[in-house]
Amino acid sequence: MPERDELLTEIAPTGVIRAAVNMSNAALVQLDPVTGVLTGPSAQIAIALAAELDCCLSLVRYGSAADILAAAEGNEWDVAFIAPDPSRADRFSFSPPYTTVTASFLVSDSSPLGSVGHVDVEGVRIAAAKTAAYTKQLERQVRNAILLHTENPASALDMLISSQCDAAAGLTESLSRFCEENPGFRVVEGTFSKVPQAIAVHRRCVQASTFLSDFIQQHCSAGMPSN
Repeated sequence: MPERDELLTEIAPTGVIRAAVNMSNAALVQLDPVTGVLTGPSAQIAIALAAELDCCLSLVRYGSAADILAAAEGNEWDVAFIAPDPSRADRFSFSPPYTTVTASFLVSDSSPLGSVGHVDVEGVRIAAAKTAAYTKQLERQVRNAILLHTENPASALDMLISSQCDAAAGLTESLSRFCEENPGFRVVEGTFSKVPQAIAVHRRCVQASTFLSDFIQQHCSAGMPSN
């Protein structure tokens, strides 16, 4: 492992590890409404990372992966909990995955679409957040349906609510939570994507990348969140 002081110049240049988390990904991070504390796998691993380096931690909240990516050049965060999609590899280095989340489709209760296999047919309009990792995978899969790109996952859901599309793509857990709070919608059977989740650093952070790779491997094998 690199010397701690050298490592911290990359992973905590301000003296605090600023860890970007995606608040729209309910499978990975949630806000406890009572305590105001962030919980979930991303938060747990960030806390473990700070403890490993004996460094202070700041969990920086973003509304979507797109927001995290947009903030990358603004020196707002040091590490980010996002998916290691190949389209992002020119800007970031990624740790091994610490968990995997699935993506599916949300439809109205009256929709004839019953499963993932029914969605990719001619005339079906799918709304999906343009920079989401699952959308990148969906772009490589769709052959017949019409893919409509939105600014973020919430915009995709808004399009479905207003009948501007037939299905909204999203992370399965987030879609299921939406259904619990919004009667009249359901998640179709099956998943179209399994999206690994990793810790990203800027490609210039070579020592941090090496350290995070070892860190995730050790902690996942020791029982940290993983699928």
